[in-house]
Formats: sequence, C-alpha cells, structure tokens
Amino acid sequence: MEQRRIEVVIYNDDCKSCRLCVDICPRDALAEEPPLMKPIVVDIGACTGCRLCELLCPDWAISIERETAHA
Repeated sequence: MEQRRIEVVIYNDDCKSCRLCVDICPRDALAEEPPLMKPIVVDIGACTGCRLCELLCPDWAISIERETAHA
C-alpha cells in the first residue's frame, strides 16, 4: 500500500503577503500569521496536494512537495 506524504514549503523571503494562497486553498490548510501576515500551514492533514496555492502564487513563494512511501 502506498502512502503519500505532502509537505508545504513557504519561502517567506519571497512572499509579499498577498494572501492569495490562503484564499484559494479549498481545504483551509493555510492561514496568516501576524504581524507580517505571511502564510502558515495550520492543518497539513487537510492538504490534498492540489497545488492551487503553488500554481497561483504570483511570487513563486510556495511549493508542494510529495513523497510516496511503500508500506
């Protein structure tokens, strides 16, 4: 049986806090962290790896990395 591990990588130096990734996430896996309002992962279990945040980020400041492990 295969298990997928998803990691959301946020490049804070490149992020301009536009909040697009937070707004576009269909599963609310991301939120903003005050005071700079940079995105953070609040529920990695909710992330399906759809990559909408990665594909729509205007600054390429977020990446979805998947790893498949055989159990």
